[in-house]
Amino acid sequence: MRENKVYTKTGDKGITSLISGKRVPKHDIRIKAYGSIDELIAWIGLIRDTTNLSYVKSTLMEVQNQLMTVAAQLAVDTDENFPSNLKPIETNSITFIEKEIDNLTEKLPPLKNFVIPGGHQLISYAHIARCITRRSERYVTELDQKIPISGTVIAYINRLSDYFFTLSRTFASELKIEEVKWSGN
Repeated sequence: MRENKVYTKTGDKGITSLISGKRVPKHDIRIKAYGSIDELIAWIGLIRDTTNLSYVKSTLMEVQNQLMTVAAQLAVDTDENFPSNLKPIETNSITFIEKEIDNLTEKLPPLKNFVIPGGHQLISYAHIARCITRRSERYVTELDQKIPISGTVIAYINRLSDYFFTLSRTFASELKIEEVKWSGN
């Protein structure tokens, strides 16, 4: 009988493999980029599991799927190594997230101040997702300085941080929690 073990021991010396099989250090900027996306996917799962808003749950599931594609794209070191069964993220993913932002924004009061995160777990979770998205964006753009990354990937991640900010405001509105405005003092 063949055993299926989760551990391989191949990373015990701080080296891991890209999709192509190329071995790189675990601290490589590419690994940081798709590792941060992986962390974001997990946080989104927590938000999806916590909210009761079905329209948000379906959007978050779509975002998780899109981010899985982004992570796979970032784990490919050359276009020749891109898996034939995977379709790269396209501009329609950016359009999707922009429409979601617009739909949420229509229901919110205009924002005239910065807000301080907090007030309810869901609000804070959305802000944490926003921060992880921004970290991911920093890693992806740093990687782009060394090895060109799809502009669609970069734009999608940039737009996604706006989505999570808007989602935090949506949660505050739905839960009837007053946003704490930053006074600047």
